[in-house]
Amino acid sequence: MSTEPSQSGIAVTKDLWTEVDQYFSEILLPADPILDSVIEACGKAGLPAIAVSPNQGKLLQLLVQLMDARSILELGTLGGYSTIWLARGMRPGGRLITLEIDPKHADVARGNIARAGLQSVVNVRVGNALEILPQLAVQRLGPFDLTFIDADKQNIPAYFDWAMKLSRPGSLIIVDNVVRDGKVIDARSRDASVLGVRRLNEMLAAEKRVSATAIQTVGSKGYDGFTVALVLE
Repeated sequence: MSTEPSQSGIAVTKDLWTEVDQYFSEILLPADPILDSVIEACGKAGLPAIAVSPNQGKLLQLLVQLMDARSILELGTLGGYSTIWLARGMRPGGRLITLEIDPKHADVARGNIARAGLQSVVNVRVGNALEILPQLAVQRLGPFDLTFIDADKQNIPAYFDWAMKLSRPGSLIIVDNVVRDGKVIDARSRDASVLGVRRLNEMLAAEKRVSATAIQTVGSKGYDGFTVALVLE
């Protein structure tokens, strides 16, 4: 990735993105020993360091609060870091169902969620999301006020289709990692993750029941972005 000078003459690099991310985290996010311990536990367990950043986690919490969400669906629990941010934003009495395919990750997440005192609010379900999602529909556990999709990207179109089925007018669907270091614009890419994101974009362009946009992000997690879709009908 090339380095471009900004209007101030400062070279825009990943190191700078990370420093700015840290600056905002330190000044806007109070110290949180629980979340710090979650990150530490994930590291000790050998989980990949691919959870959302603290600033992104706080954004998710704010969106939950703005939505006044009482029911949340998350696809991709990992160690429960984003799960905790989402759950903290819900009003009392809310519920969050999070799906994780890896049993080891789910065990770590359950420990972290309990450490945050949210075990009575969060239900971690283990297995293939495309097998669990139909079960949620049969069990009439929707509609969900907000769905956060942060699982394998090649299956994003199928996940989004199920998120629509489990939503209502006014629900919000958020998809993480949709920029892929800019690779999303490569129409010749054969990368399964890029193809999944591009297919999602095609679905959104044709889907009249949602209003959507995508925002690029930079920071400690590199160059990526979110798609945010509001369900209209």
